[in-house]
Amino acid sequence: MGFSEDIPFGKKIVDIFRPFIEDLIDSKYAEKTIKRHIDNLWLLGGEIIRDVNMDTDLRSSDALNLLMENIGSDGGPFCRHLDTEDEQRYFDATCRKLYKFLKRTTG
Repeated sequence: MGFSEDIPFGKKIVDIFRPFIEDLIDSKYAEKTIKRHIDNLWLLGGEIIRDVNMDTDLRSSDALNLLMENIGSDGGPFCRHLDTEDEQRYFDATCRKLYKFLKRTTG
């Protein structure tokens, strides 16, 4: 957690992530795979919250729209907490999977 101002926007992001995580569990992925995706979602949420803190006008943005602006069929944003290309590749895989899920479930 960063700042108390982050909590409301962070909860909106978690509410978007929750059905995706449930879908991963329902898809019978290995526990290790699910954990890796959840860890990557945590990083993605952190990157978005960082953006919101850098540009406070984003606080009033729709969380889903902001999330969709940060991920796509090619992956996600650069994550400054990752040390290797493999870690970034796994992160991008999670972002692609989330993007496809959200496109399918939210229109």
